[in-house]
Parts: sequence; structure tokens; C-alpha cells
Amino acid sequence: MSQELLDNRGKGLASWSMPPVHPEGRKFAVAAAAMTLIFALLAWETLAWPMAGITLWILAFFRDPARVTPLDERLVVAPADGLCTMIELVPPPVELAGPEGLGTDPLYRVSIFMSVFDVHINRAPIGGTIRRIVYISGKFLNADLDKASDENERQHIMIERSDGARIGFTQIAGLVARRIVPFIKEGDFVAVGQRVGLIRFGSRVDVYLPQATAPAVVKGQRIVAGETILAVIGETPVREGISH
Repeated sequence: MSQELLDNRGKGLASWSMPPVHPEGRKFAVAAAAMTLIFALLAWETLAWPMAGITLWILAFFRDPARVTPLDERLVVAPADGLCTMIELVPPPVELAGPEGLGTDPLYRVSIFMSVFDVHINRAPIGGTIRRIVYISGKFLNADLDKASDENERQHIMIERSDGARIGFTQIAGLVARRIVPFIKEGDFVAVGQRVGLIRFGSRVDVYLPQATAPAVVKGQRIVAGETILAVIGETPVREGISH
């Protein structure tokens, strides 16, 4: 490493650090660690080692890394980490539809599947006011299935910017996920990229883009919450991708 880099360390240069654990996960980690300690003290190694692994997995699952969000009002950023599994033109869900919602015309829906290894903190795709939150109890089908959007336990959220632009997104529980934890309520103002909730333990987020806006991502692309640009509002060219 050059002397110049050494001299500038800590003076504005980005550096990697261990991601903190979100408070929502600390109680699970403490419980798992306590069980690990009990098993170890009892010399039950066949249980202690697997429990130690589970403790580490819980810490990793609830990790909450810092993200660098692009600041441009034209942009819609990803609300979730994971894999883009579907891009479809569909009517908005009835809970978000109507003149005070997303309208009734078909919109591009971008589906992001979160495995149990992805970061599960969800973030606001645009800055604005939380106009609508609708929670619906339902099934726990595989979140990768198309019908999960209509049948699984889910929570719809709509954000409206000061210029009237609206974005809707839906947190969908899956086979393993059993709880959607919100950090916000109706009427709150959120900044783009702000943490708005999480889903325990593997799930999906659907994003409904505004009218006359096409996705800037492609199916099969890995997506990073708070950083990946999902779309540029008002731009309609549909991207294509190639797997390497």
C-alpha cells in the first residue's frame, strides 16, 4: 500500500467494516447463544456445535449494512436485496389501486426474491410520505411463485412524493418467513433508501413502478437494497440482459 493511501486512511476514503446486527435480531441471537453455552457446559457437543452455527447464521441474517443511495429524484431504488425473478405488466393490487392510489392501468411489477442468505432489511424506493399501509393475512406459499402476490401473507405500502409521483411495493412472506415487521406508519415522511421494515426469514418484495416507467433492471439480476437503480421515472425503454 502506498504512503499516500496510508496517509489518507480515515480522511474520506471508503473502507469495509463488519455490518451491525439489527436490534430486531439481537434477542434471537442472545437466545441461541445462551442455548449454545448451556449445551457446551453440559458437554453435549453434538448439540453445542450445531447451535453455535445457528447463532452465527442468525447474526448474519439480521445484519444491517450501511448503503450508499444515489440522490436523484428521477430514480427509483431497490427496496430489497435479492434476485430479480419476475418483471411483468400487471394491474396494481386492489389495496393500492384507485384515483388516490396507483390508478387502475397496468404497471410494471418488479419482483425481488430474498433467500435466507440475503439482507432482509427493506428500504424506501423513493422519498416521500407514507400514504397507505395495508396488511393482509394469508398463506405461506413459496415466495418465488407468481400467485404468492395474491395469496400469501403480505403488506402493501404506498409512498407519495411532493410532486405527486407514487410508488407502491409489497412485502410478501414465504415458506420460512412468518412475520413482516414494519418500522414506519401512515403519515410518516421517509427519505429514499431509509429502512422501512424487514421480513423474517426468506421472502419477496414486489415493486409497482409509476405510469410510463419501465424497469432499468433485468430478470436474473442481483439487486442491492438502497443502491440498485430499479427505474428512472418517465423512461420507458425495456432493458435486456445476457447471462455470463
